[in-house]
Amino acid sequence: MKMDTITALATPPGAGAIAVIRISGPEAHQIADALFIPIGKKSAGNYVSSMKGHTVQLGHIVNSGRTIDEVLLTKFAAPRSYTGEHVVEISCHGSIYIQQEIIAACLAHGARTAQAGEFTLQAFLNGKMDLSQAEAVSDLIASESETAHQIALQQMRGGFSSELQGLRAQLLNFASLIELELDFSEEDVAFANRDDLKKLLAECQATLKKLIDSFALGNVLKSGIPVAIVGEPNVGKSTLLNALLNEEKAIVSDIAGTTRDAIEDEINIEGVRFRLIDTAGIRETKDTIEGMGIQRSYAKAEQSKLVLYLLDATQLNTQPRIVHCLMRIQIMREKFPDKPLVVILNKIDQITGLEHAELTKKIHDKSPSTILISLSAKAGNGVEELKKALVESFKSGALSSDQSIVSNARHYDALQSAYSSLMEVQQGIAEDVSSEFLAIDIRATAESLGLITGEITNDELLGNIFSQFCIGK
Repeated sequence: MKMDTITALATPPGAGAIAVIRISGPEAHQIADALFIPIGKKSAGNYVSSMKGHTVQLGHIVNSGRTIDEVLLTKFAAPRSYTGEHVVEISCHGSIYIQQEIIAACLAHGARTAQAGEFTLQAFLNGKMDLSQAEAVSDLIASESETAHQIALQQMRGGFSSELQGLRAQLLNFASLIELELDFSEEDVAFANRDDLKKLLAECQATLKKLIDSFALGNVLKSGIPVAIVGEPNVGKSTLLNALLNEEKAIVSDIAGTTRDAIEDEINIEGVRFRLIDTAGIRETKDTIEGMGIQRSYAKAEQSKLVLYLLDATQLNTQPRIVHCLMRIQIMREKFPDKPLVVILNKIDQITGLEHAELTKKIHDKSPSTILISLSAKAGNGVEELKKALVESFKSGALSSDQSIVSNARHYDALQSAYSSLMEVQQGIAEDVSSEFLAIDIRATAESLGLITGEITNDELLGNIFSQFCIGK
């Protein structure tokens, strides 16, 4: 299929020190020939076409006899370019006027304006990357933390694509062999070894299950890990939020029930992005508005991946109060059994060291599995230790071992569909169903895997994916 020659601004729009204008397509070098005059030359010629690939030349962009700007021109020759096409990148001064004039000159000489993501679409269509890698380019550009960058970069380098492609090829081979058996049904011959098929299905099942389970982590690492700060009124939740953010985000008051709605903000700690949620104090109340805030507190805790439950150390000065706080911890555990619960003993600067030691001992004696962190949100003591604990809780496991992590919802849906079809195959083998139905389910599994890597596509799918890209990429 013949590609159009397209052009667009490859750097962010607006004025800056420099801007880069990209031209990609079969006529890219000829268009540049018509506009580019190297330093020391008096007129345009075939200078760009005669340049070696991956070289840079200083010169001027001239259109209709008028010099637009002094630029650096970089030439890439197909197929050794990002798009797989001939590519020219013009680095000019960052004036918006200059950008517009150079792009207009490219359009006047036969290029057309690139659509969103069209350079990467060219790369995909030319086999420079598969579809999941192309999507990772968009994620890489949008990454706002080290972890999001790490996941996107891993996927752009191939991630789990090659593994899925290998499994898909084997599945299709078995489907073909099973279908071949149907042609010799009267002779009762078996071309597809059922034991080998069972082994392959078990391998596929383990791989797909691992990738599906990783989405829960990958999705929150990409968008930010939600952390709910909960506790009774006046225990210091808003103060802790302000201390973590190092700014006065939430109103702090001695009046109980000041926070009546959730307050959210983001923080990047050692490359991990967290979405901190300060919630209304949880207590019995007859105030309708405060009661709505408390219900939202529980809802936010339900949506979070980690719950920080604050206790006021100065209020734990009697045995009944300690028993009450232990009951609240147990209630939080029962209400959110699948979420990590970190108990924070706040305001320790207002009690003695002996009192603090006794409190922590009593809490650990009654609730030995409790993760307990002591700090003073107001004074800032222990806040850095809390930050380290937050990071360590999510920089372990798959993230630290560099395992493949799924963060793309489209991939997740396709993996679930593939897994469902795979279960149908395994059930079919167990029930000794007809080979014809086995082949159908095997091909359905392979088709779902092909949707991830782009071995099976349609115009609507590609349009939906690449429309989310920025112009120029």
